[in-house]
Amino acid sequence: MGAERLSDIYNVREVDATLLTSGQPTKEQLAAVARSGVEVVINLAPHDAPRALEDEAGCVAALNMDYIHIPVRFSEPTQADLVAFLDAMDASRTRRTLVHCAANKRVTAFIGLYRVIRLGWVPEEAFALMRTVWEPDAVWARFIAAALETHRR
Repeated sequence: MGAERLSDIYNVREVDATLLTSGQPTKEQLAAVARSGVEVVINLAPHDAPRALEDEAGCVAALNMDYIHIPVRFSEPTQADLVAFLDAMDASRTRRTLVHCAANKRVTAFIGLYRVIRLGWVPEEAFALMRTVWEPDAVWARFIAAALETHRR
């Protein structure tokens, strides 16, 4: 296989200079992520998600990036998952970061929540990225609404 590019990653979005979001990258695509200057990889997919890498933590470490795994069950996201993510994003805020899951759905929902809860964005703008990937199903719509209510300033 030839040299992978960031644009080859499933559902990738280069949000800004410090944030990339995507579906599950391959090992070769993680190497492209490292070459692009990413320092932190946050994975929201469970180990048994479709296309999950057998040893993603080891692969990421071998590429000299930090790895944070917050396995979020797509059918049952929790407030504890969200709080762990909010804290991980705060800790990585000044570093170039890739946040991924299986298809960039969990990620874009969590990024929208992060933008509202921690960064003070208005929801319409905060969730614009998510809407480039998907419209939440009933489970996620309820989860997002509950999270916004729980964490309202």
